[in-house]
Amino acid sequence: MHVYGLTGGIGSGKSSVAEMFEAYGIPVVSADELSRMVVAKGSESLTAVQAAFGDEVLDENGELDRQAMARIVFSDATRRRELEAILHPRIRERFEQVLDALEKAGHEVVVYEVPLLFEKKLQGDMHAVVLVTASTDTRVARVMSRDTSTREQVLARMNAQMSEAEKRKLADYVIDNEGDLDDLRREVEIVISRFMKLAPAAELRMNEPTPSLASSSGELSIELEATPQPSAVDTVISTSPPPASAPPPVAPQSEKATMPPAPPGPTIPGGLLPPPPKTSK
Repeated sequence: MHVYGLTGGIGSGKSSVAEMFEAYGIPVVSADELSRMVVAKGSESLTAVQAAFGDEVLDENGELDRQAMARIVFSDATRRRELEAILHPRIRERFEQVLDALEKAGHEVVVYEVPLLFEKKLQGDMHAVVLVTASTDTRVARVMSRDTSTREQVLARMNAQMSEAEKRKLADYVIDNEGDLDDLRREVEIVISRFMKLAPAAELRMNEPTPSLASSSGELSIELEATPQPSAVDTVISTSPPPASAPPPVAPQSEKATMPPAPPGPTIPGGLLPPPPKTSK
């Protein structure tokens, strides 16, 4: 199975790209959603986080207060490493379970969506990496439009990440997300047919409900155990049968491709993630 990395900084809109991959029948494993699963209310991981960081990181419902947690770990590298030490083994275990399910379902390609893929040096474990990027002003505006962050807070989080210029050097395919949704759809088709060399579905099936694990159609879905954030992807992975056939081979692009893409998709601060198990290149 080939694992393609999908990454992009805060406000880049990478989640919109992830949703389109899923709509074309390519399973997407969200690192952020795996993180949510392992700290679900009542979980062993959440108990360990509470013991390490105190009751202040829980909300009134006894669930993880992600904003409170982010304030702690984004300002203190030592505490961030402490949180990573708690979560990494559990996230790796979940990821391996998902990959195993996908492989048994017959999928040869999976996309692993990781916000801080390059910062965590995971590119070596990927078959290839797709980077979604946008201008600073565009990214700041997107984040400010969806939460209560100030411009200064957004810029501080962006500055804590690797620069866009450095990410471009490391990526195998670059999507410049400054266009509209139609631009993005066309580019995703190019990524699938020419870069991944798969045959995308005839039409996008955006906003269709994701099949459940008990679906009578036989399609596989591994559902989240934690409550997702508003507008977030509702499943860790949802799979349709693999594409029936690939298009005629297309010569690999000699240069990294760039593109105009899409409106902002839901983006969740991430990066507390272990590398996935080694996969075939």
